[in-house]
Amino acid sequence: MGFVDRDYFKLAVALYGLSAIYSLLVWRRGFREDNRTNYALLLIAFLFHTVAMFKRGFSLERCPVNNLYEATTFVEWTIAAACMAASAWPRLRFLGAFAAPFLLGIGVFALVPALDVHGPKPQFVHGWVSLHAALILLAYGAFGLGSVAALMYLTQERDLKLRKMRAFFSRMPSIQRLEKVMSMLLVAGFGLLTAGLMMSPWLMKQKLGVYFQADPKIIWSLLVWCLYLGLLAMRWPLALGGRRLAWGVVASFSFVLLTFWGFNLLSAVHHP
Repeated sequence: MGFVDRDYFKLAVALYGLSAIYSLLVWRRGFREDNRTNYALLLIAFLFHTVAMFKRGFSLERCPVNNLYEATTFVEWTIAAACMAASAWPRLRFLGAFAAPFLLGIGVFALVPALDVHGPKPQFVHGWVSLHAALILLAYGAFGLGSVAALMYLTQERDLKLRKMRAFFSRMPSIQRLEKVMSMLLVAGFGLLTAGLMMSPWLMKQKLGVYFQADPKIIWSLLVWCLYLGLLAMRWPLALGGRRLAWGVVASFSFVLLTFWGFNLLSAVHHP
């Protein structure tokens, strides 16, 4: 009997775990050495993760974002993909040391059996609905990677304030570059989230005959949109970047990560 998609994803999570353990060693050594081993672990894990995504998508003949398991693995895959792309540059390779614990935690959560439940009918059978869901989940992936960059920024800033030598000898990017990456991911994520939410009234009209409904998930999504709009306002018009922005990015994604699942389950629109 061959492997099913969840088996490949379990292998990916196991490798994310090995990468997270190795990341502790990288942290202890102050990021003073190349991180090719950790990058290789993440790359192999990402390949298994990609196989799992494709096998699930081909089996359902649609974008695999139908339930909480699929949504979670999709968000994790986008974070891993962005991390792999950034790590192609040696100067950004230590991004993996920060991302690995995130990927492990999200992966372990996704494997909870109760999340991978399908109703009697597929929930996202229409192409436009799948696009709507994919855009929003890609936005959350960008926000997640932005929070990783924010954690790197805070670590570098703390070391510089404490005058630790590892801040000068580490291979991590400068705090100026990290702030730029964090800001770019914030803008990209906000743009994707806005595009996904703009499709909601039209899709609601098709499905329920109304343009808006006071559904918990819809209200939550608008709250998240306002939250990130506030971060953008703090970054540019108010020119409050740096440490405050980094903490805001970390706190905002933590809020999304901790509340998404509950509001999704409460939603009558997404779980009729």
